[in-house]
Amino acid sequence: MVKAMTYHIALGSNKGDKFKYLQDAIDLIFERIGTIKLISKVYKSAAFGFEGDDFFNCCLVMESDFEPQQVLDHLLAIEHTLGRVRTDSDKYEARTIDLDIVFAEDLIIDTNTLQVPHPEMQKRQFVLRPLNDLASKMMHPKLKKKVSDLLGECKDELVLEHTKLWLKNPSKQLGFSKYNYIAIEGNIGAGKTSLATKISNDFNAKLILERFADNPFLPKFYEEPNRYAFTLEMSFLADRYQQISEDLSQLDLFKDFMVSDYDVFKSLIFSKITLQEDEFNLYRKLFYLMYKDITKPNLYVYLYQNTEQLKQNIKKRGRDYEQNIANEYLEKINAGYLDFLKTQSDVKVKIIDISNRDFLANRKDYLWVLNAICGD
Repeated sequence: MVKAMTYHIALGSNKGDKFKYLQDAIDLIFERIGTIKLISKVYKSAAFGFEGDDFFNCCLVMESDFEPQQVLDHLLAIEHTLGRVRTDSDKYEARTIDLDIVFAEDLIIDTNTLQVPHPEMQKRQFVLRPLNDLASKMMHPKLKKKVSDLLGECKDELVLEHTKLWLKNPSKQLGFSKYNYIAIEGNIGAGKTSLATKISNDFNAKLILERFADNPFLPKFYEEPNRYAFTLEMSFLADRYQQISEDLSQLDLFKDFMVSDYDVFKSLIFSKITLQEDEFNLYRKLFYLMYKDITKPNLYVYLYQNTEQLKQNIKKRGRDYEQNIANEYLEKINAGYLDFLKTQSDVKVKIIDISNRDFLANRKDYLWVLNAICGD
């Protein structure tokens, strides 16, 4: 998975319904570019460089999978959407919205189309004041000074006034905070680990990932399933029970909720497929002895993908021992999950068909999945 980059973006408007343009820009940034972590206060200041209405200014912190030039291209497209027409003239003028990249982490970029850090930021109170709200200790990579120091040294005499207006963060509107624990489940190759990881990164959740990669019996099982099935399922059950019990009992006061890429009940679903009847009967007794003591998720999300798409995903991720998984095996797993989910009455369940969605490559698809999870 591509590591997201942190951006600091400056926003300004002095034409029309200025507050609405700022909010619309923030909503479009979230929709098209990335997750918004923080939004500053909104400040009012006189027009700079020309006679005109007062400006509303703010800054935000955003994480995005896009590279800086791509982020700039999206910001310019958002300006166009909101009615701004940029000209080749250097003359200052009124605008519905003005969007600029101030920082892209500690990168220094100087091209014909993009300069980062923004070359004028240290001279402008209307950038430094809201930026200081969010990142006072951020170090300017060229000037080697903190934002708070740049603000203290700034000779700009422009007067800024806090408007007492507060912009809404669309990242906070989805409603993940109403859950304490979300389990993301799915068939082999459905994308549950990728989705759980993205949700954890974007919405400040404690991430619990299954430790399947450390299981030495897994490759052996795919080579000789009859011989290693019981050993594999018992080792998975023991490890899942230990991990989920420990992780759920360790509260993280700095996280808003927990998200995992598995639920312990998957042990029973897989074992019913892989074990002989007498082995499964014994296994089921042991399973329920453990399962009754485990905290259940508030929300159980099952990512459904058709078998053809699963096979493509499995091939793409390239684990040698998975490449010969039979279609029949994947279909049995899916049927096992669906049978289990039909019986659940004390846990909220959502089955989401993502067969035609690519939430890793397409942000629109990602937001669709998030809304499907959080919607009523």
